[in-house]
Amino acid sequence: MRSITLLLILILLTGVVHAFAAVQITEFCPDPWMYQDADEYIVLSGTGPLDNITVSDGQGGFRFPAGTTINGSLTIARNGIAFRESHGVFPDFEWTGDSPGVPDVVGGDPLRLANAGDCLMIHDGTRLTQKICWPQDVKPREGEVHYLEDGVWDARPLMLGQSRFRAAVFRNVTVTTFVSPDCSNEVFSDAMAKAREEIQLNMYEFSSPAMGDALIAARARGANITVLLEGGPVGGMSDSEKNLVLSLNKSGIPVLSMISSRTAHAPYRYDHAKYAVIDGRELLITSENFKYSGFPPEGMSGNRGWGVLCDDQGLASYFLKVFSADTSIPSSVPYSGVSGEPEKATEGTHTVKFMPAHFEGATVTPVIAPDTSSLITDLLESSQQSIEIEQAYIKNETNGGLNRYLAAAINASRRGVRVRVLLDSYWFNIEGPNDNDEMAALINHIADNEHLPLEAKCIDLAVSQVDKIHNKGVIVDDRRVLVSSINWNTNSPDFNREAGVIIDHPGAAAYFRAVFDDDWAPQYHPPSLGTDRIKIIVALAVIVLLGIFYLIRRR
Repeated sequence: MRSITLLLILILLTGVVHAFAAVQITEFCPDPWMYQDADEYIVLSGTGPLDNITVSDGQGGFRFPAGTTINGSLTIARNGIAFRESHGVFPDFEWTGDSPGVPDVVGGDPLRLANAGDCLMIHDGTRLTQKICWPQDVKPREGEVHYLEDGVWDARPLMLGQSRFRAAVFRNVTVTTFVSPDCSNEVFSDAMAKAREEIQLNMYEFSSPAMGDALIAARARGANITVLLEGGPVGGMSDSEKNLVLSLNKSGIPVLSMISSRTAHAPYRYDHAKYAVIDGRELLITSENFKYSGFPPEGMSGNRGWGVLCDDQGLASYFLKVFSADTSIPSSVPYSGVSGEPEKATEGTHTVKFMPAHFEGATVTPVIAPDTSSLITDLLESSQQSIEIEQAYIKNETNGGLNRYLAAAINASRRGVRVRVLLDSYWFNIEGPNDNDEMAALINHIADNEHLPLEAKCIDLAVSQVDKIHNKGVIVDDRRVLVSSINWNTNSPDFNREAGVIIDHPGAAAYFRAVFDDDWAPQYHPPSLGTDRIKIIVALAVIVLLGIFYLIRRR
């Protein structure tokens, strides 16, 4: 009896191992950037022999040379040389082409994956073991890579060359909170002055001569410094930024720019992140660009932005990996500046209200877009009492639905969470027909109709003494704070390289809550959606009265 039981257990275990070892397509890109999709590829994962495995789309396909085995994963590309141009390495096999050193699969009719709609199938002998169809199972998009994990296709629009960092949590972190324009320059200057070994800096726009001088001084002390910039910001790289890059070049600081070219397609629409890792231990992260508007000299006016300096080796190491991934891609190339006029500080003044504050024992969670930008939705959905949102702008989805983060905040108000939304009112954010003032009106309309604890305002810049709101911040339950570069639109969370942190600490939350409350007090009142309704009623009343008057005169 015992031997029969052991035999049954062995049979069951054999079946489990066989199922686990089944060969599957776990990654593929049917519509890459290269001309005529020469670098199409498929990744198979599993263990065991491949003698009976065939891959096809129902029209073309291939099998493997006799004796081929898999132990982990294999990459099969349409053309090995084309794949190497896109990814920097040769594939394990190719199904067309004659790339030297890349073995061929055994082909029938050539496999050619259709961009808009097709299917991929794996047969083990005559048995169909996997079938993937698009657009049914995955959404087709040029440049998008599809990944299978734990039997589920990743729903994120992950593009060729993008990273896939996982969420991480770091505890007992010492943080220094700061805001622009009040004290951002002070924190940055102190951090750079203390740097001795290394500074890795990623910035969307960098044109402040004072901040450039701080890096040059650190380089003169012997610190190794690398700067990564967005190579094609909206409106192009300014002359003052090009001039600053030239100064960095002359001091021996290498500057890279991430930008698409004929030979390399940038994996992100914009490198919009704003952070620096200092001496492998400190992380400075902010919503602001390294310009005088984001880091003005003390007493000078500038944008309202939030920032934090975190002291933790594990957290710094996490961001160093992000930086290394972004500087290692083919589209991050050396950039040489040109001579020009340096940026000039603004002439406006600002009365300092908020100084840096230090807190120990914080829990910090990195938020990297597009990798872990869903953590912002999770943060909003976890709220129990209150949400404060301060944003440069909020844009709704192109399909007519609400912005995903705004929808999560409004749903929280439906649970009884008090939600306040503060938006910028600089001219370019309120002059159009679908800008911040209309967004505030829409939010208030939803609140009025559903009787929700929800309110939206646009800041009164004439009273607040900030040039504009450039922030992308959130406070939840007076406990957790999001400091980030992620704008609330359809592009930033899914297609940009962005960076932020969620800080879990009541002291840090109270600091930013005080700043928010100060910004909230003076407000620009947006028009109510009820205004037009009132005008219509008044107009109808006038028409009725005129009609009555006309009838009386006739009689």
